[in-house]
Amino acid sequence: MTEFISSQTLRLDQELAAKLQVSRNQVVSLIKNGSVSVNGKIVTKAGFNLNLGDKISFILPQTTQIQSEFKAEFDVEILYEDSDILVINKPIGVTVHPAPSVKEATLVEWLKQKGYTLSSLGGTERAGIVHRLDKGTSGVMVVAKNNQAHTALSQQLSSKDMGRIYLALCDLPLKENCVIDRPISRHPQNRLKNAVVSSGKPAKSAFANIISSQNRRVNLISAKLFTGRTHQIRVHLASINRHILGDDLYGFKSNSDRISRIFLHAYILRLIHPKSNQIMEFKAPLPNEFYELIGKEVNKEIVDESTTPSILCDIFRDSSYWMYYN
Repeated sequence: MTEFISSQTLRLDQELAAKLQVSRNQVVSLIKNGSVSVNGKIVTKAGFNLNLGDKISFILPQTTQIQSEFKAEFDVEILYEDSDILVINKPIGVTVHPAPSVKEATLVEWLKQKGYTLSSLGGTERAGIVHRLDKGTSGVMVVAKNNQAHTALSQQLSSKDMGRIYLALCDLPLKENCVIDRPISRHPQNRLKNAVVSSGKPAKSAFANIISSQNRRVNLISAKLFTGRTHQIRVHLASINRHILGDDLYGFKSNSDRISRIFLHAYILRLIHPKSNQIMEFKAPLPNEFYELIGKEVNKEIVDESTTPSILCDIFRDSSYWMYYN
């Protein structure tokens, strides 16, 4: 059991969250489970008002470990690592979270095997996943290595302080740079898909043309996310009749080439370091498959020059005058 004295008059969940440096959601779970006492009496109400000098006691539950059914035999490139965060380049074809329908090792299993796990106050071991990428999407992801980092990064994701820029190859160029602000929910007829649905959750993306070949067979576009709904980029593009190469789930059709993957890549991640508060930027190099496909139409040097982080960030710096879809 751990004890401390309240230093101010606050709600119990606020004081405990500040003491433990975790999110209030985690603290609420701890309180409701009867693991917190004030002056020797168990309190299960998160909004309980503390007085200066109250003695708060709590017991952290034993951690239930992640059960790994499959062994991860794939490699994951580490872009950066310190005591608080791990930044990786997720390979294509790797699912992030286990599920009953997933019959193969996931990124969570890989993190577990490498020792990159952390415990929540609810007693459940977690893999420190802050945000997800679809199985068919490659690219940069950040993983928290402790609870404090997880809380800080999750807050950045919610407040939109975390910046994410993607690159994709499309079947058609955009008519012009645009912002799509359309709600997303489960597709009413196909549970494998999401769709623009008026009653769905708010979703906002910005899209910019980067390179189009002379015959417009290859169109490199960039996307910036303001929210993080499942399949958001793919759904929003499909809503304006644009499709990512290889994404037949959302309408891409090809009569000539067999496309080996969905050509969507999480390219740039900008965040505030949870301990130092330093702004950090990470780039996952464009996969070889992109160059192989683009190279038939566009010189590699032109691609590299057009996709430097500074250029892409400048493009999205002010999208207020772009075409707007809602």
